[in-house]
Amino acid sequence: MDAFQINGGKPLRGTVRINGSKNASLPLMAASLLTTEPVTLNGVPDLSDIRAMQELLGSLGLGFSVNDAQPRSLAITTDDASPTLAHYDIVRKMRAGICVLGPLLAARGEARVSLPGGCAIGDRPVDLHI
Repeated sequence: MDAFQINGGKPLRGTVRINGSKNASLPLMAASLLTTEPVTLNGVPDLSDIRAMQELLGSLGLGFSVNDAQPRSLAITTDDASPTLAHYDIVRKMRAGICVLGPLLAARGEARVSLPGGCAIGDRPVDLHI
């Protein structure tokens, strides 16, 4: 078993920067569809899935301002609250695309979301979202 062994008798001091989580950021980004008020998320990692979600949400009428200072943040605004179609060519890029289904339906009264693309780790059903 891996373990840390600390010898000494002196108190530990210092700081540790915790990196942002993709799996927390993606659903929060999708949830920004629920409001027309500005939303700011801090600690959002710069990953391809995050950029794909930005592209998807951009096609659904949201705008983004990125601050790359650490911790990285996204400011999200609603430019157009009318689109309800999440196109397959964007949704297929990530499994998290299905996360816009609920917020779209709740906020806009209609949602058309293509099934997400394949997953390298096997079948993962979307029935929970439906």
